[in-house]
Formats: sequence, C-alpha cells, structure tokens
Amino acid sequence: MIIDKITLAQSEKRFLAQLINSLAGIRQVALIGTKSKKGNENLAVFNSLIHLGAHPALFGLISRPASAERHTLGNIRETESYTVNFLDKKYAEKVHQTSARYPENISEFTEVSLTPEYFQDCFAPFVKEAEIKIEMKLQQILNLEINNTNLIIGSIERIYLPEERLLADGFVNPRNLLLSCGLDAYFTGKFAEKLAYAKP
Repeated sequence: MIIDKITLAQSEKRFLAQLINSLAGIRQVALIGTKSKKGNENLAVFNSLIHLGAHPALFGLISRPASAERHTLGNIRETESYTVNFLDKKYAEKVHQTSARYPENISEFTEVSLTPEYFQDCFAPFVKEAEIKIEMKLQQILNLEINNTNLIIGSIERIYLPEERLLADGFVNPRNLLLSCGLDAYFTGKFAEKLAYAKP
C-alpha cells in the first residue's frame, strides 16, 4: 500500500490526524499541570514531550495551533510555571478525559478525580497520583510558522520520583507508566534489554 502526498491532502481531517499521529509511534504520556494567575487549575494530556538536552536539562513540548483556546499554553505564557506528571497505566481513562475541552474556569483535576498537589515554591500544581513529577520553568516559546504550532521549551527545576525507579547509572525505570499512540490508544512498555554504552 502506498499513500502519497496528494492522498494525504485529500484525506478526511480526523483520519489524517490519527494516521500521522500514530505513525510517529508510541510515546510517553505526560499530564501537564498549570494554573492561571486567576487561580484556575488546568490539567492536559500531551504525548509530544521531547528531550532537548541534559546540560542544561531541557524538555520541549509541542502545543497545537491556537485555532481553539489553549489554556495550558496561555497559563505557561502567563506564569512561566508548569509541571510534567507521569502516571501508572491504571489511570488511562482519567488521563484521556483531560483532553476534553473544558471551560477555563472548570478544573480538569475535579472533573477526572485527580488530586492537585503543591511542593515548595512551585506555582503550578502537580498530580498527587503521579509516579514521577517534574517541576518546569518556561525558557522559550518558538512559533513554528510551517503549521502554527508552538514549541514550549522549559528547564527542569526539580524531579520527584520513587527511589526504586532510579538506577545507579541515572536511568529512570518507566515500568507500568502510561504510553500512547495516535489520538486515543494507550499502551505500556515491555522491557527488551539495556545495552552498554556503544564505542567504535
């Protein structure tokens, strides 16, 4: 089967979104916690988290075009504070439900029965039920003109995780954490093998 660019351009919108999104493969699911200056808490599911570097420690996140109101992007612009939360597979339905378009004054935490949690001086809420919680500080937002998406670049300020998930070499074990493919399919990974650092 061959699907060319012309066929893609003529495809139904939702079919095309599912095709291209799922073609990119299985990715880590992140719940992004934010809060507006008015105090409205927001929680949204993303599967576009990108490792941008370790020195300094940076993650990127793609926010879709602003054709609709994007509370996560707006809150990050406004406060420069957000959290990245990784949850166990048992929370798949709750995580997925955060993708619904709730009004700005409605908290997804309340709607999906997850618990906001605050640590130290971080303005944005964490997800109490998350296995791994990361405090982020906005560094830069790049508008990608080709499709009007935004690349949100943030620095990792603090990481909260169970001690048993961190190996001696720095590897974080993702066991039972939620993964996704496409717009609505969820997975968990199965360990294959961990290899030594490759040298010529």
